[in-house]
Amino acid sequence: MLQAGTKAPAFSLPDQNGTVHTLEEYAGKKVILYFYPKDNTPGCTKQACGFSELYPQFLEQDAAVIGISRDSTASHKKFEEKYSLPFTLLSDLELSCIQAYDVWKEKKSFGKVSMGVVRSAYLIDEKGIILKAFDKVKAAENPAQMLEELKKQQSAVSGE
Repeated sequence: MLQAGTKAPAFSLPDQNGTVHTLEEYAGKKVILYFYPKDNTPGCTKQACGFSELYPQFLEQDAAVIGISRDSTASHKKFEEKYSLPFTLLSDLELSCIQAYDVWKEKKSFGKVSMGVVRSAYLIDEKGIILKAFDKVKAAENPAQMLEELKKQQSAVSGE
């Protein structure tokens, strides 16, 4: 897991529509970058729908929400359409971004060990510096947790 205060690794990945996005294009706004294991699974759906529900509040805070998984752009498109997701989903088939953000880990499930994406989230500032890193997040709680952290950061900046 990358630590707060470090520069967020750059990325260049396609979204659910095939459009390539880079971290640089979000300069000047905060970014919620969350990594999840798989489209259309119960936990990942809860997490995505939570971000969708709170999306207007993220926009009010001038923050972008970006989800990243190993799924294909086609899988992301179906996921987006099925749940009317209003934010960007990036496809990282090569694991370049997933590994750069140190969320590709050994996982144990029912006694079986395999490699996979550990559900994690990063709050990145307007200059591309990681403000906060959350690993092993709970899918249903993570969107509200990220919004709360974003508001906390905004309050600290404005001196409230």
